[in-house]
Amino acid sequence: MLGITGFGMFHTLLGLVAVAAGFAALIRHGQIALASRSGRAFVWLTLATCITGFFIFRHGGFGKPHVLGIVTLLVLAMAWYAERRRGFGRASAYVAIVGYSLALFFHFIPGYTETLTRVPVAQPWASGPEDPKLLALVGGTFVVYLIGVSWQLLRLRSRLRLAAVSGNPGAA
Repeated sequence: MLGITGFGMFHTLLGLVAVAAGFAALIRHGQIALASRSGRAFVWLTLATCITGFFIFRHGGFGKPHVLGIVTLLVLAMAWYAERRRGFGRASAYVAIVGYSLALFFHFIPGYTETLTRVPVAQPWASGPEDPKLLALVGGTFVVYLIGVSWQLLRLRSRLRLAAVSGNPGAA
């Protein structure tokens, strides 16, 4: 089955559901946040995806995918700290948006790599993780991330300004 173990399939399904939850939060609420059920599902499923990923060694030992898992955990921790503890002061809401959205983007790197180096089965689309076509796809997805996160940040700034003008800072 495409050279994937049962555990690898479980890990993949966790990641796919996490991505779906992340997009559901973005579509329904305009951002990923722990205040929504879909936002919480995204965070918890992303954590589970990272943790299960640490037990997959398709390319030998500890490698780039494991480093990405560690970075993802750090980004999620930073976003949580910003959202829940207001650890970055007035910038906290902005930091949370950037962090959670970056964690969503990170799902695409191994997702593209593992899928496109396996399918089509007879002749995979990408020859390996460093294939220029694959790098271009990840780069294009990063541009989409930048556009999406910019939209979220502008939307937040607009809400915060409106709340300040109305004298109701809790409205943002």
